[in-house]
Parts: sequence; C-alpha cells; structure tokens
Amino acid sequence: MPANNLTAPVGVPAIGRRLISMVYELLLGFAVLFLPFLVFEMLVKASHAPAVEHMRQALAFLVLGAYFIHQWTRKGQTLAMQTWRIRLQMPDGAAVPPRVATLRYLLCWLWVLPAAAVCLAFDLHRWQAIGVLAAGVVAWSLTALLDRDRQFLHDRIAGTRLVQLPKPEKRVKAAA
Repeated sequence: MPANNLTAPVGVPAIGRRLISMVYELLLGFAVLFLPFLVFEMLVKASHAPAVEHMRQALAFLVLGAYFIHQWTRKGQTLAMQTWRIRLQMPDGAAVPPRVATLRYLLCWLWVLPAAAVCLAFDLHRWQAIGVLAAGVVAWSLTALLDRDRQFLHDRIAGTRLVQLPKPEKRVKAAA
C-alpha cells in the first residue's frame, strides 16, 4: 500500500486523461502565480526593462517549482491530479522525496523548452509559436507510447510513476 494514501492504484492513467489534467493544471498555475506576480508588479512598478522581464521568468519558475514540488512530496497530487484521480509515486508506491520531485519538475520543462527554442531560433510569433508549442507537447506526450509502462519520458528518467486511482465509493445517506 502506498505510504501516504489509503487508496491503492488501479493502473496507469490514459494519456488523454493526463493531458486533460495538464490543461486544468495550466489554469491552476495562473492562480498560483497571481499573488506573487501582483506583489512583484507593484514592487517594479510594472517595468518592462530586460532585467525585470528575466526576473518575471525566474519568479514564475520558482513559484511553480515550489507549488509542484510541495504538492508532489506532500501527497503525490496537485488539485488537478486529485480531480482526475491521478497520483505521482515511486515505483514501489512510496511517496516522492523532495530531491526526486525537484528532478521531475526540472524535467517537466522539456514539454515546452525544445519548442520554445525553435520559436526563438526561427523568430516565430503568435499562431505559429502556439502551433510549434502544441506540436512539442504532442510529441512529448507520445513518449508514453514508447514506454512499456506507458509513463512519460520525464517520469521514466526521474524514476517516478503516475497511477490511476479508483473512483471513490458513493456515500449512502443515513436514514433519518
């Protein structure tokens, strides 16, 4: 039985389910970034100087890292993962240690960094850039088809696994 969850996994979540969870995760990411960015923008008076732009990127990277690493080590799930009944764990079912969660977070950037580099190299903007980023996400998601356990490449490298949790039992109302 997994170390910090009473529900045993039932298998590997489908790739589509994981991608839908990632869309929800993207929306939640904006919420996580809202307050830190609000404070930051007030401090820098909404400047767009090159150094400030780099500080914005670093802030987003650090805040998102703190959020994901905390959630993955705490109970193996973010809010989006809880909604879609997906849990991150070690292959033996144990909780993910901070060092492994940090490695996974860094590797997760491979979903977008190669495509972002292509956009930068070819000076792509707007719809072209969105198309290249979408193609990069699709290409990375296909790495699960190459894995015997249907895990994404970053999970294989980090030594983690995503598991599908069963539907919760329906509660029966007590008779009055």
